[in-house]
Formats: sequence, structure tokens, C-alpha cells
Amino acid sequence: MAEILSQSEIDALLSAISTGEMDADELKKEEDRKKERVYDFKRALRFSKDQFRSLTRIHENFARLLTSYFSAQLRTYIQITVASVEQLPYEEFIRSVPSLTILNVFEAAPLEGRMLIEVNPNIAYAMLDRILGGVGASYNKIDNLTEIEMKIISQIFEKALDSFKEAWSSIIELDPVMRVFEVNTQFLQMASPNETVVVISLSTTVGEASGMMNVCIPHVVLEPILPKLSAHEWMTGKEKSPSPDDAAHIEHNIKDIFVDMRVELGQAQLTVGDLLNLNEGDVIPLDSRIDRPIVMKVGPYPKFTVQPGLKNKKLAVQIMDIIQEGDEIDASE
Repeated sequence: MAEILSQSEIDALLSAISTGEMDADELKKEEDRKKERVYDFKRALRFSKDQFRSLTRIHENFARLLTSYFSAQLRTYIQITVASVEQLPYEEFIRSVPSLTILNVFEAAPLEGRMLIEVNPNIAYAMLDRILGGVGASYNKIDNLTEIEMKIISQIFEKALDSFKEAWSSIIELDPVMRVFEVNTQFLQMASPNETVVVISLSTTVGEASGMMNVCIPHVVLEPILPKLSAHEWMTGKEKSPSPDDAAHIEHNIKDIFVDMRVELGQAQLTVGDLLNLNEGDVIPLDSRIDRPIVMKVGPYPKFTVQPGLKNKKLAVQIMDIIQEGDEIDASE
């Protein structure tokens, strides 16, 4: 878009021309020269805007699916969003990533060729720390990863390919398979240097760590399905409902989560003087009645009415009813 001048800049330009400090003919020649633009054939645009929009929507869905997957696996705060989608030569993409990073190379039949998920080490190590029972701290030891650590990281992203498959299911049914796990870009060769690739950059936050994940797909891999990316029919399909396996997986993970449950026997109000004068054997009357149920809280929320008692000579409660949202709670009448 042409640059818009302010009124003061216009006045200064007219003044310079009128006084002879600037030549109008020279300005016109300079303007003509600016219209000439060098075309780099190495950066040939192979994807249309329509195809770019389709790729963006697909990988926005991929980012949402990855967020759900990693949240369930790591049980910590995860946020993944599409930061950018661009096309560039493969050589330029390789130069833009660190020489030592996490490289997951995979294939997705029936498409021919290899694709790549490059993960910033800060993100990968935070995930590794969570898997191993840590708080999700990020640290850089990519130059001396053990075989066990490499295997764990590889498995994390191998299972993430299920989300890639689901994200692309509206276009084509893929069967992604992890082929190579590498940490050094010097040993990675999945396309010719001048081959155009589309790079989808995903801004990723894992707990307190943040960084980028890049999905790199060569143009030659997507070429057989480019007409489908230009069409809009796939957008009208119904949203896929969760499969029974997905529901079972979520239920399995939820069952292992610990929650804080508390029973309040009652409340009492004392003055500071009464509190200071308490002695052994003194009785503090509570506002609950013995013939009324009391409330059990799950976290800060009241969820059950219960009856106190004993089981195997230990204090216990028996659940009497479930408190639904909006119910009035009164166990003191």
C-alpha cells in the first residue's frame, strides 16, 4: 500500500520544490524506479490465497486438537495457536531454525514424501519434565540427551500425529507414521534446497515455558490434493463427534486426578476473650443439628449432603444426596 503523507510533509515537499531544493522530474524518475521489483524465482509462489486460507483453517483445528491432547497427557496449562502460515524455499526454512532442535519427520500415506514437525527445545524439555513427574521446567541439554529421554520425547509427538490425522480428515484420510527423530538439522534432508514448502508456525505455551512449533510440508507432497484445498465443500461437513476411544481416554485420565474433599461439621463464633480462656474439656456448640445432614465440599464447591458416623472404628460419612447447582443448602434447621 502506498505511503500516506501528512499535511506538514506535503507542505514541506511543495516548499522544497518551489525553492529548487528538489527537482520534480527527479522525483518522478525515482517513483518509476520504485515500481520495478526484483523477482526471486527461488521464492516462487506455489500456493494460492484460497489454498492458504484452507491450510490455515486446517491447522487452527490441529492447534486446538493438540491443546486438548497435551493438556490430557501433561496435566498442566497448555496453549497452542497458529502464529503464521507462509511459503518459502526449504533451504531458507532450515536456516531459520536452530542447528540443534527437536525434529520429528513423518510420512502420511497416501501422500508421498515426508513432512516435519520442528519443536523448540524449551517446549520439548518442559513436556519431558512433566512426563517424568516434574513441574514442567524448561532447560537446555539437547547436546547430551540420553536414549531414554529421546525415546520419551519421540513417543510424545508420535501420538500427536493422531491429532494431525483428525485435522486433515475433512480433506483426506491420512495414515501418519513417525519415521525419523533427529536433533541436528545437518542430518536432515527431506526436500531439495529450492523446493517450496509451506511452514505453519504454532505459538506454544507449556506451563511457564513458551516457544514455537513449526509444521513443514513440501509443496510436492500436497500437490495431488491442491484442488481440494481450493474447494469449499469440505467446510460444510459436520463436526466430528468424539469417538468412544476418545471418551474412554479422557475418562481414564480424569479417574487419576486427586481432588480435595472436606466435610464441615458446623460453625461457631467465639470472641477473642472466649478463645483465650478455653481449657481442656470445654465444649464449643456448633450451629449444626445432629438430626440434620451436613455438607461435603469438593474443592470449594458444595457437592453432597452426608451423615457422619463410624466405619471400622474410624470416622466416616454416608452420602445422602447430591447437591445440584442452584439448590439452596440449609443443614442447620
